Amino acid sequence: MSTRKSRIRPLTDEDEAEIQKQIAADPDDAEATDEQLAQAMPFAKAVPELFESIRRARGRPAAEKPKQIVSIRLDQDVISKFKATGKGWQARINEVLKNAKVG
Repeated sequence: MSTRKSRIRPLTDEDEAEIQKQIAADPDDAEATDEQLAQAMPFAKAVPELFESIRRARGRPAAEKPKQIVSIRLDQDVISKFKATGKGWQARINEVLKNAKVG
């Protein structure tokens, strides 16, 4: 956690009163009634089609042949050389190993 002091000054009672006054004056921000709150339901239940379309669209699609996580020990100079080539260095190591003639 940062120990840097906040640059935002604390709210005074007058600031808070002004904020509350502006909230109360906003016609589009009425408080929900007890009846409205009792009728409230989760988004997924209220609009299931939209919920499903949003839920499926998130994240990376599943790979047909997902990569497997392994741990191997490599010399430091090998890692340094690949890292020096920039972003994607692990994929480049994968390509080198895939193209290596084994046996």
